[in-house]
Amino acid sequence: MPEQWIKPYGDTLNDGLVQLSFTLPVENGPRAIKAARIYAGKLNLKNVTVACAEAMDDAHTFFVAYGRAEPAIDYSEIRAEEATVEHMDFYEINDRIRKDLNRRICVVGATIGSDAHTVGIDAIMNMKGYNQDYGLERYPEIDAYNMGAQVTGEDLLKTAMDINADALLVSQTVTQKDAHLHNFTELMELLEAEQLRDRFLVIAGGPRITHELAIELGYDAGFGPGTLPSQVAAYIVTTLIKRRIMLNAKC
Repeated sequence: MPEQWIKPYGDTLNDGLVQLSFTLPVENGPRAIKAARIYAGKLNLKNVTVACAEAMDDAHTFFVAYGRAEPAIDYSEIRAEEATVEHMDFYEINDRIRKDLNRRICVVGATIGSDAHTVGIDAIMNMKGYNQDYGLERYPEIDAYNMGAQVTGEDLLKTAMDINADALLVSQTVTQKDAHLHNFTELMELLEAEQLRDRFLVIAGGPRITHELAIELGYDAGFGPGTLPSQVAAYIVTTLIKRRIMLNAKC
């Protein structure tokens, strides 16, 4: 593949113009604005302009700055993994379940740990779904159980066993101090300790989740922002079908 050097694009191609926002623990004013401009310069940005400076309180100021970045990267060398998802709509997914699995499938979802945010798991699970795409509760061939937020790994696992779930959907929105990594890892360790890792299809989701990170943490797949419910449903269904075919082949 030929080299493809790229850099940020603002007003004209390859001008390197970028926008960044950050907070400094200083009182707002001319001195704080100058500090923000100097700091952005130390990030190797050129021609820095502080476009916004707003006091968060007496000792913290939020800034929006612009500058020109010098580095370029060779896009031809970039590789990224993503979950393989067959494009199917609501009706096709239900049809595949009926024809290829010959049974309803069961999915349980939750926001785990101390995270009280349900926006992610609700977008995938709730009947209304997200972006005009039906949630899993709407699918007649899927039994969907949304446990909500602040669910412990033990409670999630118990529910999954009680309802004979095929897949666990685990969401994390809070990422301060890498809390999401801790919670995802803790759940995976619990599954492995109970020798139940291979019992379920386990999927991670959240604003800082990528498929690569999810695989690294031991999950089957990872989905980030903007994921549609039908994409998750299609992944679950096609993966369960593949596993069934493999199991039948071994028999």
